[in-house]
Amino acid sequence: MVNRIVSLIPSGTEIVAALGYGDRLVGRSHECDYPLHVGTLPICTSPKFDKDASSIEIDRSVRGLVENALSVYKVHDDTLKQLNPDVIVTQSQCDICAVSRSDVEASVASVLDGQATIAAMEAVDLAGLWADILCVGNALEVDARPLVDQLTDRLSRARRETGSEPPRVACLEWLDPLMSAGNWVPELIQMAGGVDIFSAPGSHSSVITWEAIVEADPDIIILMPCGYDLARTHEEIPLLTRLNKYGSLRAVRENEIYVTEGNHYFNRPGPRLVDSLEILVEILHADERGKFGMEGNAWERASRP
Repeated sequence: MVNRIVSLIPSGTEIVAALGYGDRLVGRSHECDYPLHVGTLPICTSPKFDKDASSIEIDRSVRGLVENALSVYKVHDDTLKQLNPDVIVTQSQCDICAVSRSDVEASVASVLDGQATIAAMEAVDLAGLWADILCVGNALEVDARPLVDQLTDRLSRARRETGSEPPRVACLEWLDPLMSAGNWVPELIQMAGGVDIFSAPGSHSSVITWEAIVEADPDIIILMPCGYDLARTHEEIPLLTRLNKYGSLRAVRENEIYVTEGNHYFNRPGPRLVDSLEILVEILHADERGKFGMEGNAWERASRP
C-alpha cells in the first residue's frame, strides 16, 4: 500500500490530488502550490538560479547550467531521506522545467537504498498527459481511467469548431528571448478554434525572432511565460512594447493582446490543461467571454501601451 508520496513537479502534485491521494503527500517541490494545502509540506528541491531575476538573466543562467551539463535544480537529499517516501513523482520531459528523472534516481539510490518507486511523467501532448495520469495511477495502485475519462469529457464539451477563417494565434512562452509555446499548447489552440502560427502539436517550445512575429502579423497574441503569474506577466509586457513596429501589429491595433496565468495552467501538463482550453475559448471567441469564469482570474486583456 502507498502511504507516503513525494511529488517533485507541480503537475504531478495536481494529478496525485485529483486521484484522491492528496492526503498522502508528504513532500513537494519548491514550485508545487496547488491544491493549497500542499504549501505546508516540506520542500524537497530548489533552483540553482535566481527565479526573481529578469527574464534574460534567468534564460542565461539556465542555459549556462545546461551547456555545462549541470542540473538546473537541486534535490534536498536530507529531506528526502527523512520523509522516506514510497513513491516519488517526477518528470523526464524537460530538464529545464523541473528536477530530472536522472537526478531523482541518483537521490533514491543514494539516500533511499533504491526502495522508492519513481513515476516519471513525459507528456508533450494531450495523449501523453493521459498516459502520464495512468502512469501515476499505476504507481499509486489506483485506477486512473475514471479521471482520464472525466477530463476528456470536459475537453469535448469545451471544444469549438474551427471556422472558415480561424484566428491566427501566436502563443509566447517566454519574452526575453522570445519563445513560442509548444507541446500541448498548439493542440489546445486548435481545439479552441484557432490556428497556432508558430508551433505544431507535440513540438518543443522554440526561440523565435521578433521579425518573424512582425512578418506573420498574428490576429491574436497570447502571453503565457513559463512559471509567471498574471501580475508578473503584466510586468513583462514592456519587453514587447519597446520593440520596433510593435504598434503596427494587427493584434496591437485591434487590442487582441492577452495575458494569462501561464504558471498554473498552460505550463503544467496536469488536469488544469482542461481549464487552459476553457481560457482559450473565452479569449478566441468574444461571445464566449465569461462562459467558464476564467476571465479576470486566469486571463486578462493587456493594457494598451
